[in-house]
Amino acid sequence: MVAAAVNATIARFGYPATLVGESGHWVVLLRPEQPTLGSLVLAAKSEATAFADLPPAAFAELHAIVGRIEAMLHRTVAPQKINYLMLMMVDPHVHFHVLPRHEGERTFLDMRKADDGWPKAPALGAALALTGEQIESLGAWLSAHW
Repeated sequence: MVAAAVNATIARFGYPATLVGESGHWVVLLRPEQPTLGSLVLAAKSEATAFADLPPAAFAELHAIVGRIEAMLHRTVAPQKINYLMLMMVDPHVHFHVLPRHEGERTFLDMRKADDGWPKAPALGAALALTGEQIESLGAWLSAHW
């Protein structure tokens, strides 16, 4: 089990308010800016800034946590595909942007969001910036399906 220390990338994505789920080596966070409804960040708890530098146990856990993410998203926002983007251009620690992809719009409470890039690359610049209240309600909904 990895210590509960939070690296700067995890903190930047709003932890602990955005926490949806976790394992020993990974946290799943609600992405505060939603290119598609249900967008997440899968972040390693490690201080590693290169994918190959993660400990072997983090790779071993990756299969199970990705399975949980995909099951949760299928139960909630019903994507047609799920994209995993490992960009690490601004935030240095190992993390993926997890984007549920779909034709048309998805709705949750007062939030309506189309996948503006469908069926091509995700339109990250067209993201819906969530309020604190929206983060709390959307995060709780996703967490309930974790």
